[in-house]
Parts: sequence; structure tokens; C-alpha cells
Amino acid sequence: MKETSEEVEELQRLLDAAYERSTEHLRNIITDERHLTAAELTQALQGMCTLNLATVTAAGEPRISAVDGHFLHGRWVFTTSGTAAKARHLRARPAASISYVDGERIGVFSHGQVEFLEPEHPDFGAIEEHLVKHYGSSPSSWGEEIVYCRLQPTWMVGYAFDKAAVLGESKK
Repeated sequence: MKETSEEVEELQRLLDAAYERSTEHLRNIITDERHLTAAELTQALQGMCTLNLATVTAAGEPRISAVDGHFLHGRWVFTTSGTAAKARHLRARPAASISYVDGERIGVFSHGQVEFLEPEHPDFGAIEEHLVKHYGSSPSSWGEEIVYCRLQPTWMVGYAFDKAAVLGESKK
């Protein structure tokens, strides 16, 4: 877990506000006993998570793709080729939705704005260090135009059908 106590508190405020703004239908699915807190999310979302990333074309058509995601400091981080359609979409229209779903085990749903992180960004070094530790090499070495992206969420909820099982798995 890389989150500071301040980042966990900020994430909890975001989760609480999103849950309060959610529809009755969603709250009927994500009941209190299945609703993940910020501390629980940071515990459960260790390592790489295959994310579903939704972007929008210039014509307003939705597109979805998968990316390797990492939950760092209460934010989703991912890399992709700068020549990928998703990178072009996000540069022109940074609004995006991300979901991480593993069957009924866990679901995390986020909406927000994607920012592109250049090597000069103050957070780039720590993100790069995490990714190199995970993959054994820098994503920057995988191609000529690799971009680093982070979702700044404006809405996020987390769900676990069996919180005890999900949180117990993450301790292993």
C-alpha cells in the first residue's frame, strides 16, 4: 500500500460522495456490507489489475479497451502506446471511465479525467519505480511512444460480494 493517510482520507471522501450520488438501483446492489471503503480498496487493489478503459471518439461514439492498471496513491495508473486510438481519444477528450471487475469477487467503477504524466512530472519517478519493480523493465523501453496516464477520479465506488474473502486474499 503506497497511500498516505491523507490520500486514504481524500479517497474516502470521494467514495462517500459518489455513493451518496448513486442511484437507488446501484445502492441496492452495493449494500453497506458489500461497499468497500478507501482503506479496503487500497488493500485489495495490489499489483496489476486488468482494467476496462472507456473513451469517446470525435464522433461521440464510445470505445472500450483493456489496459494494465495499477492503483497507486488512490488513483488508477496505466501505460499504453501513444499511437493507440485510446491515447488519441484521451488527448482530445480526457474524460474516461475505468472499471475493474473480477466476477462477483470485486468491482471498482471510476469516472474522471485522464492526465498524461511526462518524465518531468513530480509523481513520474515513483510510478516508474513501481512499474519497473512489477514488470522487471520500464514500460518506456517497450516502444518508442509509450505514454503514462493517470485517472483523476470524480466518481468512484467499490464492491465486494464477500469482503472478508477479498480482503483475506489480499493479505496473502
